[in-house]
Amino acid sequence: MGKFSGVIWHIIAIGVIAIWGTTFISSKILILHGMTPSEIFVIRFAIAYIGIWFISPKKLFCDNVKDELKMLLLGATGGSLYFLAENSALQYTQATNVSLIICSTPIVTTLLCILLKKDKMRKNFAIGSVLAFIGVALVVFNGKFILKLSPVGDFLTFCASSCWAVYSLVMDEIQDKYNNAFATRKVFFYGLLTIIPVFFFQSWETGLDVLKMPVIWGNLLFLGVIASLVCFALWNPVIKKVGIVNSSNYLYLNPVFTLIGALIFLGERITVISAIGTIIILLGVWTASKR
Repeated sequence: MGKFSGVIWHIIAIGVIAIWGTTFISSKILILHGMTPSEIFVIRFAIAYIGIWFISPKKLFCDNVKDELKMLLLGATGGSLYFLAENSALQYTQATNVSLIICSTPIVTTLLCILLKKDKMRKNFAIGSVLAFIGVALVVFNGKFILKLSPVGDFLTFCASSCWAVYSLVMDEIQDKYNNAFATRKVFFYGLLTIIPVFFFQSWETGLDVLKMPVIWGNLLFLGVIASLVCFALWNPVIKKVGIVNSSNYLYLNPVFTLIGALIFLGERITVISAIGTIIILLGVWTASKR
């Protein structure tokens, strides 16, 4: 039963990544209808925050100030800072750079574990990571290998990648002390709180007439309920059950599911290069996950 339970958590991890891989499509649809990324984030996290109140303990604060500050750090690194860094990077560099660098998250996470937790790098993980990263490059560039370096944009993307790595490490630590639903609720709250300063510099542009459109509220509900509430609530225990390094390794699958989602919902075709890249990613993830 223990082995079966372990397999289940790996399946859940892949399922969460599959959903997160399609969030780019929902966000793209909303942006095409006039919503800004910041507005999407606020509504998405607000829906998730309201929803999680029905299942989380009614406890308001952590046991001490130190843990409360850790929750603040989780909300920023897993929410607002990650979001701001990634979306701001797109203003300075090409999307392919962002897609490729953001997939270095498993490597950054592993390095932090080695430095802070004294973990050891497994040989098969190193080989699998290299294979998966090559596969990601094939999918992202799709045969057009044009890498335009942009120091500001690429640095911001690396910051986003580092934010998620920090989120994984802190969440792994905090879950030993607090209920998962409570911790997830705090992430949503502090994610919303730390995004507020953005609106000191930009106004809210989306009106109620736009939000009433079925395509708008349908995608917002998907992002808020499924991609945020459900996926964050599942991903946090995945970090504990599967491990920080192994769970982050599944992030390599993100562009694969984005590719599949774009094929189904946007009618974009899969080329031979991207198909080969997908196979290499799967091979890399499987190699890295082997014991």
